[in-house]
Amino acid sequence: MKKYQDYYFKRAKQENYPARSVYKLQEIEKKFCVFRRGQNVLELGAAPGSWSLFAAKKVGPEGHVLGVDLQTTDTEFPPNVEFFHGDAFEEDGPFAARRAELAPYDMVISDMAPKTTGVKFADQARSLDLCEMARDLAVQVLKPGGHFVIKIFDGPDMRAYTDSLRPLFDKVKTCKPKSSRAESKEMFVVGLGFRDTAR
Repeated sequence: MKKYQDYYFKRAKQENYPARSVYKLQEIEKKFCVFRRGQNVLELGAAPGSWSLFAAKKVGPEGHVLGVDLQTTDTEFPPNVEFFHGDAFEEDGPFAARRAELAPYDMVISDMAPKTTGVKFADQARSLDLCEMARDLAVQVLKPGGHFVIKIFDGPDMRAYTDSLRPLFDKVKTCKPKSSRAESKEMFVVGLGFRDTAR
């Protein structure tokens, strides 16, 4: 297992990504083809920046990625990425103003995770809370036909969460990328084709 983990860690360093998480998004893109050039993307939980860098490449210079995280990052981003240090769900302040200015979005992506306690059910509940807030924000800012990609900790409430997305999107899929650690409880939910009537 250690060699498996080291492979993605070393590969990320070699390819100038700050974290191995980029390969999870790459696998999601390969499977579901959620990116296209020129997209306007909102990223929640963007630090340290691997997803932002990958998204920036996929949307190209004519696209834009707006990222936010409670943690800071020293990653150098290309011109089509803006990073804010702050709360993704704030209702006023610099990030909220910029988020509203750039809306609507072709895609909302989230690799957010709660601070873990080691207590499985508590961590799953905290993850669910984040995912519900992200879903509610996505409903407000997505364009018709837009996509939603989010990480959630697998648990007894995951089925209800994915079911809550089904009226909002044409298709809802779940996956666990090969680059996720085998012992990790993380799963990814992908909503394809946002229905404007869901607002």
